[in-house]
Amino acid sequence: MENLDKEDIGRIIQTRKIAHSFYSKKSKVYRAFVEMEEKTFKDGELSKKHKELIALGISIVINCESCMEWHIKQALDGGATEGEIIEAIEVGIEMSGGPGTVAARFAMNVLTYYQTNQ
Repeated sequence: MENLDKEDIGRIIQTRKIAHSFYSKKSKVYRAFVEMEEKTFKDGELSKKHKELIALGISIVINCESCMEWHIKQALDGGATEGEIIEAIEVGIEMSGGPGTVAARFAMNVLTYYQTNQ
């Protein structure tokens, strides 16, 4: 992922706002998604802040820059500290690496298979 400057982040925000306006007027599915999003991120057993931090970690895993921008802003608005945001990012980093360890176990088994079956 390349480094983003203020202009790039500003473009992400502006594009999201334009798309939101467009689809809010023209798509029932999009409006249903926004309604689901609003319900999902309301305080419940987990606070909105904690839900946004979870979403941020997932955003890291799926490498969604627009998602990262949105959920960081929402987490900050919900009272998250810089430290909490960094920890959520760190969870995303770890979870991104996790699938690599699964692949490494499979590769180990393949290597062992060929070393013992030749």
